Amino acid sequence: MNNPRPHLSPNQRAWRRLRRNRLTLASGFFLVAFALLILVWPLFELPGIAPRLFKAMTWSPTTLSDAQFQPPDAGHWFGTDVHGRDLLSRVFYGARVSLLIGAVGAAVSLVIGVFWGAIAGYAGGRADSALMRVVDVLYSLPNIIFVIVLIATFEDPVKESLAAYKINLSARLLLLFVGLGSISWLTMARIVRGQVLSLRTRPFVEATRALGASHARILLRHILPNIYGIIITYLTLTVPSILLYESFLSYLGLGIQPPQASLGSLIAEGAAQINSIRIYWWMIVFPGLTLASTLLALSFLGDGLRDAWDPQTADS
Repeated sequence: MNNPRPHLSPNQRAWRRLRRNRLTLASGFFLVAFALLILVWPLFELPGIAPRLFKAMTWSPTTLSDAQFQPPDAGHWFGTDVHGRDLLSRVFYGARVSLLIGAVGAAVSLVIGVFWGAIAGYAGGRADSALMRVVDVLYSLPNIIFVIVLIATFEDPVKESLAAYKINLSARLLLLFVGLGSISWLTMARIVRGQVLSLRTRPFVEATRALGASHARILLRHILPNIYGIIITYLTLTVPSILLYESFLSYLGLGIQPPQASLGSLIAEGAAQINSIRIYWWMIVFPGLTLASTLLALSFLGDGLRDAWDPQTADS
C-alpha cells in the first residue's frame, strides 16, 4: 500500500515549486555571489591582501593615473576611463551604490507599504477609503518628475544642513533615498491591502477575534504571515524598478555625482566618449552588461517567486 501524500502548507508547497525552478535558483545564486563580491572588493586594496591577488583586482576606484582610455588588458581587466581610473573597480563601486539605493527603496516599500496596506485592508470603511485615496493621489504624480523636482528644490538646503551638523553624507544620495523611497511603496500598499481584505473575514480570523485577540495580534500573528510570500515576491520586483529609476537619473546627470559613481553615471560617462573618430567601447559595455545582468537576475528571481506563491499554480 502506498504511503499517503504528506500534507504540506501553502508555504511549503511554494518552496518546493521554487526549488524546481532552475532559472530562479541560478538567478538567486548569482545575486548572492555578486553582492558578496562587491562588498568584499574594497578589502582587496589592503596592503596585507593586495600582494596575494592579481594586480587588476587591487586598484582603487578613485586612483588617477596617466593611462587614460587604456583598453582591457592584464593590468586593467575592464580598461580605464578618461582620468585613467580602473574601470573594474569603478563598476563594482558603482554597483555597490546602485544596489544600496535599491535596497533602501525596497526597505521603505516593505515598511511603509505593508504598514499602510495592512491597516487600510483590516480597518475597511472610511479609514480604508481615506488611506487609499492618498495612494491614488501619489500614483497620479509623474514619478521621475517628482524625484527631479525634489532634488532640484532641496539639494542646496539639505547640503547646507548636513554641513552645519558636520554630517559626512552626500545630499544628492540622501535625496535619492527619500525620493525613490517615497514612490516605491505604493504598489506594495495596494497588493497588501487586497490580500488583507480577502483574509480578514476568514473563519480562522473570526475565531481569533472571538477569543479576544487584539487587532495588532491578529494582523501580526495571523494575517500577515499568510501573505509573506506575496510580500517577498513584490519586494523582489521593486528593486529592479528602483535601479532603473536611479540609473536613468544618474544618466541624465541628476543622480550620483563624481567622484562617486553608480552604474547609471558610468554608462553616461561611456556614452559621452562615443565620437566619430574612436569609440572607447569598454566604458559603456562593461557597466551596461553589469546593469543588464543584475536587472535580469532580479526579474527572473521575482518571476520565479511569483510563480511559486501563485495559488493557481498546480503542483506537479
